[in-house]
Amino acid sequence: MKQKKVSPIQSYTNKRGDTLYMFQVYLGIDELTGKQKRTTKRGFKTRKEAELALSRIKIQVSEGTYRQVRAETFQELYDLWIVQYEKTVEESTFVKTFGYFKNHILPSMGSYKIDKINIDICQKHFDEWATKLSKARTIKSYAALVLDFGIKRGYIQINPFTHVETRIKTRKVIEVEEKIENFYTREQLIEFLNGCEQSLHYKSFTLLRLLAFTGMRKSEALALTWKDLNLKDNELTISKAIGRGKSAKLYLKSTKTGTSRVIKIDDATIAILKLWKKAQKQDYLILGHNTMAANQLIFSNTNNDYIQPVQIQKWMYSVQKKYSLEKITPHGLRHTHCSLLFEAGASLKEVQDRLGHSDVKTTMDIYTHVTKKAKEGAIQKFATYLEI
Repeated sequence: MKQKKVSPIQSYTNKRGDTLYMFQVYLGIDELTGKQKRTTKRGFKTRKEAELALSRIKIQVSEGTYRQVRAETFQELYDLWIVQYEKTVEESTFVKTFGYFKNHILPSMGSYKIDKINIDICQKHFDEWATKLSKARTIKSYAALVLDFGIKRGYIQINPFTHVETRIKTRKVIEVEEKIENFYTREQLIEFLNGCEQSLHYKSFTLLRLLAFTGMRKSEALALTWKDLNLKDNELTISKAIGRGKSAKLYLKSTKTGTSRVIKIDDATIAILKLWKKAQKQDYLILGHNTMAANQLIFSNTNNDYIQPVQIQKWMYSVQKKYSLEKITPHGLRHTHCSLLFEAGASLKEVQDRLGHSDVKTTMDIYTHVTKKAKEGAIQKFATYLEI
């Protein structure tokens, strides 16, 4: 019985639901490695179009005139670029970037021939991203990186994303009036921390107290070990953070700015940390963990491993809900610390160094906001004083 010949042409469905065609073809033996060479071509709209392309390549291969182009589509160029990009950034940054491409850029542009991508096409997709995403400019920047890579490899001459107009009106119109400030006043912070002490486990309270009284990032706090804390001099060394890597796994990395800093801690917070260290030793011994190791985390889960960052938000929201307090995020505690430092009379440089801002503009923005609030408070005091 004659065996039925299997066609190399295969159909597939893209993310838009369109039926397209692809094939894989043998190119011979690689002289450098001695291994077989094959290439896959995809994106054909009809089976006939794919068959013609396959026949053309076979003829060129037999005549020795075929020159394999390593990247013809945006997807193929991205596949080359992402390998190099991964070597240059933190794992957590890579995971975030990978998500941008998977969810937004490749579904829009992956099938395009790179030499056919023009300004109009780039503008069209940026406008689409801008109507749906708050980070449209970031998405556009990453898409542009792939085409920059294409220029370096000699596939294209110019990057059309360079000329895309990004100053467009988005659908997020005036929301300023409804925006909730992501920080507490002095009185609100005291009320919040009192609620934490009364309602949460001592570990959770200690962590939130430390965030509020140091202004450190939650990723930095969750990476702290006891050897980072100098109880004699009331100093804390912040030299690392946790990040989310591949498969959503938490891992240790450098701080956001890539530098370490040493900050002072007040006596009351030191006392709270000492109490937690004693409690941790007893609590975790019951769980089967020895917390006397040099690299013991100050804050860990019941498996004595990294706490999921989202857990901090859950602790905060439980207290805010129970005591009907204003909702702010863990990053809001950092903003709160910064604001109250200014109110207490700290200098711009002192605040920048303590919070680890690499750019003084970040510190200045908060200072401007606090100054505005102070002015509003001053006029209210004046009006109240004169009221008869």
